[in-house]
Amino acid sequence: MEFPGRLVKGTFLSRPNRFLGMVRVRGEETGCYVPNSGRLRELLRPGTAVWLRESPPAERKTRWDLVLARHGDILVSVDTRVVNRILPEAIRSGAIPSLRGLGLVKAEYPFLDSRLDFLARDAGGPVLLEAKSCTLVEDGVARFPDSPTARGRRHLATLAAGVRRGMGARVVFVIQREDGESFSPNFALDPEFCRAFGEAREAGVQACAFTCRVRTKGITPYREIPVISP
Repeated sequence: MEFPGRLVKGTFLSRPNRFLGMVRVRGEETGCYVPNSGRLRELLRPGTAVWLRESPPAERKTRWDLVLARHGDILVSVDTRVVNRILPEAIRSGAIPSLRGLGLVKAEYPFLDSRLDFLARDAGGPVLLEAKSCTLVEDGVARFPDSPTARGRRHLATLAAGVRRGMGARVVFVIQREDGESFSPNFALDPEFCRAFGEAREAGVQACAFTCRVRTKGITPYREIPVISP
């Protein structure tokens, strides 16, 4: 998946609130939209190199979107909206073994009290599919969430309800960086999500995770990694 438009390099300065960052770009200190409600504390530190996309100013308070952040020797995609474009690419390409055999039917599928990312289908019938963006990696372990998420717990409960109604259901963790070796829910930060994750898996919800290779021109599915319960 290529990033639309040309990315411009800048320097991260501060984050006044969840969706607003301050950056220095083209010699100017200015605001940017942070398309990620997570904490991102290990990524968005003062002085960090970042890449931004200029967006049309209509009805916006900022002219820039934050897209990438450098973390050590790698680039990390911080835009949660990317996962709904990367997951279809991973399915079409066959790059991720656990997703082979799936075909997408509909995006933003309303089911019970949630709007799930996709309705898919495999040889067994319809499959509810929910993607989660993950940017946090600690000692090789990718972790989600990096801030408590009631919405994430609700989605897991909805997937489990789908299984009880005879549907397939999967949650896919898209790690928007390439250095994760395994995935585990973040019990230390959100034990309620971890309990919901365990209950969903016991109900029959399948889980998989894959890393992405990130470059300034785009992001591609890289490799599947094992999912380990906490």
